[in-house]
Amino acid sequence: MTADVTVIVIVHNDAARLPRAVASVRRQTHADLEIVISDDHSTDDTPDVARRLAAEDPRIRYLRLPRNSGGCGVPRNRAIAVSRAPYLMFLDSDDELTDDAVELLLAAHRERDIDFAMGAVRRIRVDSGRRSTWMPHLVAERRTLDGIGADPRLFFEHLATSKMYARAFLDRHGLLFPEDIHYEDQLFSARAYCLARAFTIIPEPVYLWYVAPYAPPGAASISNRRDRLENVRDRVRVQHLIDAFLAESGHGALRPDKDYKFLKHDFRMYAGDLPYRDDQWLAAFADIVGPYLDTLDPDAFARLPRAERVVVQLIRDRRLPEARLAARGLGHGVAPREVTTDDGGRTYWGDRIPETDWARRELDVSDLELDTRPFPSAQFRHEITEFGPGPGACVDLAIRTYDPGLRLPVGPQRAALHLAPGARRLIIPFRLCPVRPGVFEGRVRLDLAAAPLPVQGFDGVRHPLLRLTQRGLSHTGLLLAPLDFPTLTARVDYRSGTAPHRVTVEPEGHAPGRLQIRWVPVGVTAHLIRPVVRRVARPRLKRAARLVAGALR
Repeated sequence: MTADVTVIVIVHNDAARLPRAVASVRRQTHADLEIVISDDHSTDDTPDVARRLAAEDPRIRYLRLPRNSGGCGVPRNRAIAVSRAPYLMFLDSDDELTDDAVELLLAAHRERDIDFAMGAVRRIRVDSGRRSTWMPHLVAERRTLDGIGADPRLFFEHLATSKMYARAFLDRHGLLFPEDIHYEDQLFSARAYCLARAFTIIPEPVYLWYVAPYAPPGAASISNRRDRLENVRDRVRVQHLIDAFLAESGHGALRPDKDYKFLKHDFRMYAGDLPYRDDQWLAAFADIVGPYLDTLDPDAFARLPRAERVVVQLIRDRRLPEARLAARGLGHGVAPREVTTDDGGRTYWGDRIPETDWARRELDVSDLELDTRPFPSAQFRHEITEFGPGPGACVDLAIRTYDPGLRLPVGPQRAALHLAPGARRLIIPFRLCPVRPGVFEGRVRLDLAAAPLPVQGFDGVRHPLLRLTQRGLSHTGLLLAPLDFPTLTARVDYRSGTAPHRVTVEPEGHAPGRLQIRWVPVGVTAHLIRPVVRRVARPRLKRAARLVAGALR
């Protein structure tokens, strides 16, 4: 008898996590399933693991490809060809389905005549365990749409794994995954959205997506290998394929929305990494994306936040060192180092007025109101220019503050570093002195031994902030560090040696590149105090733990 749903689990050299993925399918509340493990010619223990799983459950079939394809399209397509159920789902070997995913999505199909149903995706950070919903605004409520034209924002939800497809829908349109290219989900999903007569969205989570954003290059997923130029080429090539499909299928009116998605999602991911790329990589990146950016709908650029428009245009103009500088402030309200004003009073990023009308439109930062916005939300740029060890657990910093809107009055400025590894803050006042209009410099000594740690110690990361004070108002901003300064590590014996920690001062290594300080408890803090505090939950026991900690001071 044919099962109701086929769940296709693709895998390559992932013997350790495959059992977890398959177990999530086996424990589904709707049990009438077929499970196809599609192995892209693994060379580790995956074949043995997959055969063992198939021997344990008659619902499982194991399909091994004769050679490795290097992507997700081929193993998915081969599994589609041998699947037997009227509905299909896809699962990657490093992820899981929620326990009722099949039941929920199948119910949506049985309620209405739809081509696919989709649910929410829960992202789980493997480094912190933090959970969040992928594109929550798109799956906030249950709804059935007659095609993506009803909500073009769905281009952002391009995962094939969050959906259950009617097999008849795939067969009717010959809908398969592109092969020999990465980011196959994007083209497959774009075609599905456009070809579907109707599809239903449910707000319940159906897929658990485990994300390792800062995994080492060799262990990173395909989508996180953004340092590889072939990754960039594949992403741009997929965009060309989507554009061609939209034009050929009569969905050209969706092009501005799809172009906006590329700028806001795909390009934006690379933009955040630009400060960490060398000159050769950056030039090659501009060669790859520049011609494609020239094909995008002009309205798509206008929908971006100004800071993102600036980075895009600096890449198009091949002002690559400036693109690095601009990228460090994305999403954090960091000012440019300098701006230029034309005769009409318009303000532009950098040291020159752009040459073309288009570049002036994109690099016009007048709307940032650098010279007029309220002081607490003003934009400054704080950079560490010198960094070195001081006595004991001290770090000596030279800091330069850029004030392109000339918000700070002439003369020395009151500033302070703020660092909070616990409920209380370490505040270190210092002075910033003017060196030329819009630029201030100062020196400060950060004594990490003075940081007020909680009684149970602290295991985590903090980034010092720089606070300016003017006329009773304060402004707090990021402190950008040199991207390549050497890591400093020392043992700091807090509370007279009874609360030792290993403290590391390092560059953040991603995102804007802030100064980063990492505490790791050692000795009695790690082996006695923190385990006791973690295990107690009731107020009386918490008080007892604090007494123990106090006795050890």
